[in-house]
Amino acid sequence: MQDSALTGPLVVVAVLVAATAFGLWRRRRDGRLRPVLARSAPVAHPGSGFGTIHRVETADPGRAAGSRASDRQPDLTGTPEELVEPGLLTGLGVRLGTPVTLVQFSSAFCQPCRATRRVLGEVAGLLDGVEHVEVDAESQLAAVRALNIWRTPTTLVVDAEGRIVQRAAGVPAKAQVIAALAPLLTGTER
Repeated sequence: MQDSALTGPLVVVAVLVAATAFGLWRRRRDGRLRPVLARSAPVAHPGSGFGTIHRVETADPGRAAGSRASDRQPDLTGTPEELVEPGLLTGLGVRLGTPVTLVQFSSAFCQPCRATRRVLGEVAGLLDGVEHVEVDAESQLAAVRALNIWRTPTTLVVDAEGRIVQRAAGVPAKAQVIAALAPLLTGTER
């Protein structure tokens, strides 16, 4: 009888501890710009019918994000990274040759997306060679799947060659964005 009386409170305490740990982990990770796994030069994907393809991080190394095994191209390089056709990025508004493009995936009812739009817009206005492109995730589902976007807002940092070099889920801090872009920029501030 005594064991059953303690079970309820112990379960409640365990759930509260787990929820607190998850909340602290999420708060620490939210909005942080993280480097994409591979920053190598573009690799050709023979037989795909596409031009040059760039490597992009995936959450599951065994499969391309959002695709079935039957309809994706084989990864001929043998690496655990997904390959993305650069036409996908240009279709979203990324202009190759621009030193840095901040691609923000948003949705209509996303409150943090507004704060992210403000932060990225300020950074683009402050630094020469930086453009901000906002993409409606709901109308670009193919791109969302191909780029492994799991939530909004998600920000991708794209270099002049069209490589995704960093990404963040959540609202990034302005100082963190500026610090992350510094190595990619050779120009001066406005």
